[in-house]
Amino acid sequence: MSSQTQPLPDPSSDASDDPALAAFRKSIDNIDAALIHILAERFRITQAVGEYKARASLPPADPQREQRQITRLRKLSEEAELDPEFSEKFLRFIIDEVIHHHEQAQSRSD
Repeated sequence: MSSQTQPLPDPSSDASDDPALAAFRKSIDNIDAALIHILAERFRITQAVGEYKARASLPPADPQREQRQITRLRKLSEEAELDPEFSEKFLRFIIDEVIHHHEQAQSRSD
């Protein structure tokens, strides 16, 4: 075995005893926290958009913009070597939730 290769931990041992796994998990936890904060900020902004659309009597959904966003983000996904199908599903989930919030804002303004 080379001096740069580390042996794999015993699968029967506690995963918390594995420093490499713990480091990976810490990074994942940090990224998850950042994602939550980014999503919270995004939804604060889209909430304001929904309220604006309701006051301006604009429709909750904008299918043309949604399609442009999906196309743009699929391209970004490919550049980032992230599965564009996954990215589209994730974005569609967010867009659907935003539209739902916009519909709620519109029903409150009626």
